[in-house]
Amino acid sequence: MRGLFVTGTGTGVGKTVVAAAVCAALRSRGEPVVAWKPVVTGTDAPPADGWPADHELLAAAAGGEPQAVGPLRFGPPVAPHLAARLAGEKIEPAELLRAARAAAAERVLVAEGVGGILVPLTAGYLVRDLARDLGLPVVVAAAPGLGTINHTLLTLEALRAVGLPVAGVVLTPWPGDPSELERSNRETIARIGYVTVTGLRRTSSDPADLAEAGADLPLDDWL
Repeated sequence: MRGLFVTGTGTGVGKTVVAAAVCAALRSRGEPVVAWKPVVTGTDAPPADGWPADHELLAAAAGGEPQAVGPLRFGPPVAPHLAARLAGEKIEPAELLRAARAAAAERVLVAEGVGGILVPLTAGYLVRDLARDLGLPVVVAAAPGLGTINHTLLTLEALRAVGLPVAGVVLTPWPGDPSELERSNRETIARIGYVTVTGLRRTSSDPADLAEAGADLPLDDWL
């Protein structure tokens, strides 16, 4: 299976935008790509700043159907294991893996996690376990500002502790004129984390804009 697993240092750090930019850029150059996010929570919440829900954004970027991109959807903005329990449902990891492998048939799979890498999908199965079972290189999305060094390095340690290959880190939104703090954060994460750190500029939800921004990412190196 060829593809990437996009995770983040936490919630709200831009991992869906990174995943969508990857999908849109690959699609724009003719690559057969499919986006997949196993669990989407918070669908009851109003869109943030006019942005669509995660599975809708990913579907538009990759050219798929939102229901196929996000097979499990829950209203409350809580962790997946709690969202499923509140809905009286059960998340089955084996079914998630079968769905991902079926979606990836002869296509590049861009899988996006939920929250951070140690978020539980079930009581005994973390997002990290899903990434490991899929066996894809991992891209870490992180904010460029204060606090990102610690959050990002902890995420890298959590990934490498179970042998997951880290393709790179993406700081987003990366400003056109970064501050000394932002430049230092980027250099420090790269040096201490032994990882390539890229910036993704601020983009809109328009697939063409996402594709243009995503084209600046080192996609071939990651894949």
